[in-house]
Amino acid sequence: CIAVINLQTNETKIITPQSLYVFEYDWSPDSKSFCYTAAPPPGDDNWYIAKLYTQKIFSDDTTMIYQPKFQIALPQWSNDGKQIAFIEGLMSDQGGTGGEIYVVDAINHSLPKDITPGRKSTPSWFTWKTNGDILFTEFVGGSVAASSLNTKTLATQTLWKADESIRASGEETSLSVADNKFALIRSSWNKLPEVWYGNFKDQIQITHLNDAVVKPLLRFDNINWVNDGNHVQGWLLYPQNFDATKKYPMLVCVHGGPAWITTPTWAAPDFNTTAYTQFGYFIFFPNARGSYGQGEEFTLLNRRDWGFGDLRDITSGVDVLTSRYQIDSSRTGILGWSYGGSMAMISGTQTNKFKASVAGAGACDWKSYYGQNSIDKWMNSYFNASPYDDPKAYEKVSAITYIKQTKTPTLVLVGERDGESPLAQSFQFWHALKELNVPTQLYIYPDEGHEFENFDNMIDVSARTIEWFNAYLQK
Repeated sequence: CIAVINLQTNETKIITPQSLYVFEYDWSPDSKSFCYTAAPPPGDDNWYIAKLYTQKIFSDDTTMIYQPKFQIALPQWSNDGKQIAFIEGLMSDQGGTGGEIYVVDAINHSLPKDITPGRKSTPSWFTWKTNGDILFTEFVGGSVAASSLNTKTLATQTLWKADESIRASGEETSLSVADNKFALIRSSWNKLPEVWYGNFKDQIQITHLNDAVVKPLLRFDNINWVNDGNHVQGWLLYPQNFDATKKYPMLVCVHGGPAWITTPTWAAPDFNTTAYTQFGYFIFFPNARGSYGQGEEFTLLNRRDWGFGDLRDITSGVDVLTSRYQIDSSRTGILGWSYGGSMAMISGTQTNKFKASVAGAGACDWKSYYGQNSIDKWMNSYFNASPYDDPKAYEKVSAITYIKQTKTPTLVLVGERDGESPLAQSFQFWHALKELNVPTQLYIYPDEGHEFENFDNMIDVSARTIEWFNAYLQK
């Protein structure tokens, strides 16, 4: 709930309905009203069905002004108080914002207008400018950019673009803006995180916290290919001390989500995958259909289709790479966490390209997963039905449905208290492989959830993973 404090009496008053869990809010310019996104509790689960509300501060009347088709984030009142803007799109994780920017009349509450329609990129953060235009950041391919949007003509201009990862607050790609300048944290494959400040033409680094860190420079390529008529993008990291006369194994790292993206960062999450280049591997980060970076239509492409169209994008990318680079196609592995872990699980049932697999915090049976996890509402946007109403749609994309087809040696990793990808899913997958005499190991990390907190456990994940791949992919 939202509460206000009377600074003269120190009296606190709750002013939003206690039947609603508030996620994000913004004050109107006159400070007499606010807009917010909310849903009935519990908060973690029902964020996926949040609606947009407005309310006057000294009134108990709450007005629901918009029920989105998918997910909604970042409600912001315009400086003149006439409009409220927000991002709506298919988002599989709270905080992993991406979609298109909409505006709604703050007074008459007319249907929202999409002011970035058909954009071949993914807006992910924005702020109103004093002239009524919008400054926004977006994922473009596998990169990030900052752009300006004229809200009257809908014309846009790219102000800055970089092969980096950026953030200033909780939202990826966010900026901290004041007086036409901004601050942000920048990082890339070869740039450790530091705070930068300036404008879009001239920025200076103002922290040097990682100057003493010695890190080998990574060689990388931005990879683009076409599959099923769709443009697909990914990143390829070279092995350390690359020798063009030799062939190397390759690891394919699938990001979480599905509605997310891999952008250049000094330490790829979950597995610290960039370190594996030091052990003689190419590392491939595909942004297959369902990812951000190619527009909302591309993000929507893998609904009711996990493990098929998205996997074809990945395997076609592998084919492109093995034809262009010194990659040994007989020594390719796949790994991922969350959605990436689920893709690692199903990949062995659909293709024999991968000779080893590491599945972190995945799901193998989406029917049972629906009743086990703590955020099941996210699945409705992907299936348009629960598994009780459309069980075959869930069976179709479940690794367990095709489990007898896999021969891929798989290491299974999961946190004991994972509510987003419950332990039971990893145990079920491991149990099936074990009974079918497919090489497998299961490791459960005590007291860990979906995202690990214990640094020793993070290191252990990386160590076990590289040991597993070394056993099956290194000659």
